[in-house]
Amino acid sequence: MGVGLEHLNALYADNADPWNFAESNYEQDKFTATRAALSRPRYEGAFELGCGNGQLARRLAPLCDTYTGMDAVEVAVETARRTLPQACFLQGFYPCALPKYAFDLLILSEILYFLDPSALKTLARDIATFWSRAEVICVTYLGQTGHGLQGQEALQIFTAALDTHAFEAVTRTEGYRIDRGVPEDAS
Repeated sequence: MGVGLEHLNALYADNADPWNFAESNYEQDKFTATRAALSRPRYEGAFELGCGNGQLARRLAPLCDTYTGMDAVEVAVETARRTLPQACFLQGFYPCALPKYAFDLLILSEILYFLDPSALKTLARDIATFWSRAEVICVTYLGQTGHGLQGQEALQIFTAALDTHAFEAVTRTEGYRIDRGVPEDAS
């Protein structure tokens, strides 16, 4: 079983930035590395599942004509809307219906290990069905998650299930790795 909504809400109960995204050097470096992992200078539409409070979106949205983020936690979504009012932020606890816009960039930053194997396979199927031509960026925490799945384990399940894309590690540090998936016929 993946991480429950109660757990996620508890993380934000006393703090709209529980991971200190806005000021942590580690997080800021990771956001910079995520932006550098993109293969193109511009995208028509990006979708970030698990967008949190919008701090990564602040870095990536300027590279996109439209930016849509989704998070399970209402406080996080409200904070993201204030952080980046020109973007669209939706509340949803995955697996749920995802927005069916024409995205050419999908961002999965430290979200995969919050899901269970079944949800990871469903996410891969959703991407293959609706965004088979999109670039997929996966940011994976390499430390102990405290959840049912560890980061690399979740990444492996997801990338194996998303057989429409070829993935390669583009960044690896002691704390995280960033993988980029491109459509198989584009690699």
